[in-house]
Amino acid sequence: MRHALVALFAVLMPAAAPAADLTEPRCHAEVPCTLGARSYHVKEPDGWDGVSPLPVLLHFHGWMRQGTLIVKHGRISGATRRRGVLLLAPNGEGKTWDFWTDQTNDVAFAAAVIEDAARRYPIDRSRIYVSGYSYGAAMAWRYACENGDAVAALLAVSGTLPQSETCPEAPAEVRHVHGTSDMVMDFPFGPDGETTWPVRLWRARMGCDGPGTRAGAWSVTEHDRFERTTWACDEGRIALDVHARGHFIPRGWIARQLDELLSLPPSYP
Repeated sequence: MRHALVALFAVLMPAAAPAADLTEPRCHAEVPCTLGARSYHVKEPDGWDGVSPLPVLLHFHGWMRQGTLIVKHGRISGATRRRGVLLLAPNGEGKTWDFWTDQTNDVAFAAAVIEDAARRYPIDRSRIYVSGYSYGAAMAWRYACENGDAVAALLAVSGTLPQSETCPEAPAEVRHVHGTSDMVMDFPFGPDGETTWPVRLWRARMGCDGPGTRAGAWSVTEHDRFERTTWACDEGRIALDVHARGHFIPRGWIARQLDELLSLPPSYP
């Protein structure tokens, strides 16, 4: 599926521009990597030896943002660069994402970003993580829905697709965090105020459509406290973290998910 999406994006893109002047700075951090008419940003982890395969976090920015913010964001880039993870931050057209239906070019573009990065870096394809915040979280859900077989984990913050959607693919693992007071991307309460509804789509798709296991409260910092529910599914695992606040990226949440996924000692930041 991934290669078909990349081929589709290549067809949709205009002809490549002439080779860049070799005196131009290498694309990294705030200097974008061009990909046809579009672009993305990349941030290497601290202390990388230049040869070891790198886990990847593909992160979709929020509405009216760009990848330049992501590669400087302490709660995103700060987490990846301390944990040996290569951060990829694609730029949405018009500073937003088309996640509303499966008829979107953005899935193919994001798949092409990973392939382009793989030509520049030795990426570990068994550890490709996809994340996003707000509209970017909905886009991360859309990517996992359409191209999830290549995704080791979805890390979504405060944004979903409608729980009635049907996804042809799914990631190996889903981790989602959402605040019950969120009024930007409203918390999707279920019947009678059920708070496990934000991952209802994945519970059905991955074969774990039950009440789940209450793992109890946990926190990374004193600012936010989460109630975690987990599911062991026929086709993977799901973890839902619910907090009582609004629309934001909780301190240390992405970092803690990466620690757990990479079997690292929990740390902050």
